[in-house]
Amino acid sequence: MEKLAIDGGRKAIAGTLPTFRDASGRSLGAEEIGQLTEVIQSGSLSFLSGTKTAEFERRFAEVYGAKIAVAVSSGTAALHAAVTYLNPEPGDEILVSPITDMGSVIPILAQLAVPVFVDVDPLTQNMDPAKIEASITPRTKAILVTHIYGNPADMDAIMAIADRHDLFVIEDCAQAHLATYKGRLCGTIGHLGCFSFQQSKHMTTGDGGMVIANEDHRFGRELRQCPDKGWPRTKGGRDHLFLAPNYHMTELQAAVGIAQLAKLRKMVDARRRSAFQLTAHLEGSKARPVKILPDTTGTFFFYTFRLDSAEIRVSTADFVKALVAEGIDCFLGYPGKVPLYRYPVIQDAATFGTSGFPYTLPGVNDSAGRRQPVCPQAERACTETVCIWWNECFTEVHIEQIATAVRKVFAAYAA
Repeated sequence: MEKLAIDGGRKAIAGTLPTFRDASGRSLGAEEIGQLTEVIQSGSLSFLSGTKTAEFERRFAEVYGAKIAVAVSSGTAALHAAVTYLNPEPGDEILVSPITDMGSVIPILAQLAVPVFVDVDPLTQNMDPAKIEASITPRTKAILVTHIYGNPADMDAIMAIADRHDLFVIEDCAQAHLATYKGRLCGTIGHLGCFSFQQSKHMTTGDGGMVIANEDHRFGRELRQCPDKGWPRTKGGRDHLFLAPNYHMTELQAAVGIAQLAKLRKMVDARRRSAFQLTAHLEGSKARPVKILPDTTGTFFFYTFRLDSAEIRVSTADFVKALVAEGIDCFLGYPGKVPLYRYPVIQDAATFGTSGFPYTLPGVNDSAGRRQPVCPQAERACTETVCIWWNECFTEVHIEQIATAVRKVFAAYAA
């Protein structure tokens, strides 16, 4: 048996793999430079006097067939704009997955609403529709659905529940650019779709985000004003109609976004092609890829597979350390080794000074948030899921090396 790199053996991966962290794993080049040059030469770096942000919004809306697209400064900002549009009362509840980025929960808490965590399906790791209705109370206002790892959630079931209970649905598509569910683009099925353009995403502007919708003014607010200080700019003057943050995208980000959007389909297809190659190489191994629902198109933000602790003779954490030593850029568990509700910000209600808001607001059921029962499937997922950072620049040679490394570690640690 070949000696593992972690024990002093030769690495399965010669050199380094392309990474989203630099040019080796990002499709950035002359198109982005050309767009940026136009902005610099114009002297207008703000959307107030420039043209690139409006152009980026228009082009993004066209791709998604949306009536409205609002560019913002990050994916978290996009979700915060969505929750601001929803206009919840303090203490209202929003259902959310415990397997997502903290950026899905910060906007809920920032609006003094309570995140209620719904357990995940053990195979897809997306919110389990079968667990949703048990979490609905008279204070439930919305469902925030994350399409985790780029794989669509079961939207037919979720929308049916939302319709029965008159709930607003926000789709978190930060990891799911161009993912489709039964022929429909994720982000167009719920009431609002939110996207991230952070460095690791399918397309990047370094940071940045977008909110899309085919509706407006449902809650007495214009969506465009929600990340813009509640300011009705078309009216003239400085009226501010409601409390809202300032999340403007710069012209520089938008310029890069225009060039990246033109490449998005090609970049997503490359991610999918290499991921399917790895799945084929790992067939027959003990790696169990996270399930993608039938009649959907996953777009592989990560490549993810499950470990069965009964089939290996080391901890799952040690297994991942061995993969890293072989040259794979990966980690155990998303968002980490514990679900979101175990983070101190939620467990200790470390929110607004020492107030504990929103959990200590009158009438709020504290057990619905930080002290709720655990979500057993999410707990397991965080300790059994290997997340390999993915990008559009992997070649077939890279995939063969990754597969060799995974099989090598499984062989060495087989129970």
